[in-house]
Amino acid sequence: MSGNKESDGGWRKFMWDSEKREFLGRTGGSWFKIFLFYVIFYGCLAGIFIGTIQAMLLTLHDYKPTYQDRVAPPGLSHTPRSEKSEISFTISKEETYKKYVESMAAFLTQYDDDKQEDDMKYEDCGGTPLSYIDRGMLDDKDLGTRKSCRFSRNLLGSCDGIADPTFGFKEGKPCLIVKLNRIVNYRPRAPKNESLPEELKGRSFDNVIPISCKNKREEDEGKIAGIKYYGIGGGFPLQYYPYYGKRLHPHYLQPLVAIHFTNLTMNEELRIECKVYGENIDYNEKDRYQGRFDVKFVINS
Repeated sequence: MSGNKESDGGWRKFMWDSEKREFLGRTGGSWFKIFLFYVIFYGCLAGIFIGTIQAMLLTLHDYKPTYQDRVAPPGLSHTPRSEKSEISFTISKEETYKKYVESMAAFLTQYDDDKQEDDMKYEDCGGTPLSYIDRGMLDDKDLGTRKSCRFSRNLLGSCDGIADPTFGFKEGKPCLIVKLNRIVNYRPRAPKNESLPEELKGRSFDNVIPISCKNKREEDEGKIAGIKYYGIGGGFPLQYYPYYGKRLHPHYLQPLVAIHFTNLTMNEELRIECKVYGENIDYNEKDRYQGRFDVKFVINS
């Protein structure tokens, strides 16, 4: 019992020694010095962190990217998107393709004509491919927000979702809506003829970035036919570039291309690859959406 009292007393004395006036083995002055040290130490760390952040912010521009020398070419994306880039449905079962149709309809609402009526925000840029439209420098604040080119969904032909709200899925002839991802101040350059695939050679693409789709696997050759392209010039016209960023170009509409697959073999897995072609558009094996994409179709009758 006496041993327990001694050990208990030692523990209590360590917590608070009334003779030496120590708490946990240190006097009040010692604890104050430790507290003061850590306040100064972490205060200096916080000051260094805030200082570096402020120094970095000084290098940033409100409208113009400071460094763009390592920006990759734009990605090519499509609607509808799906898990693992697989679009699978059964023609006779509406519920199997309903989600694709709904996502395409939702995406195209921003391209409705009644959303582009304001002449202070939008302007007509022509229905044929033209050269870039210069709307001033990025750092010219006096110009304010820039107008955007109108792009009517009617340009997408049979894939506009108006005449056929199912975008061809009901008939087993699905559409894809394709766009180039936005990059501030990026100007895609039209391709040279020698860089084009055989199906595009011999055609003029002075002011447009063309797109072409074909079978990705050799065994699918002959099973994919009747591909139609709708839009302006069958590609991405240059008058819609450059993009000035969210703050200067808040109403910007990307040009679209609708790809209509009118003759795909039923009840088989088909892999299709689509690519855009431009002088400053490259491809990367590690990024399957850089300048291209591939999609798997499984259409059951």
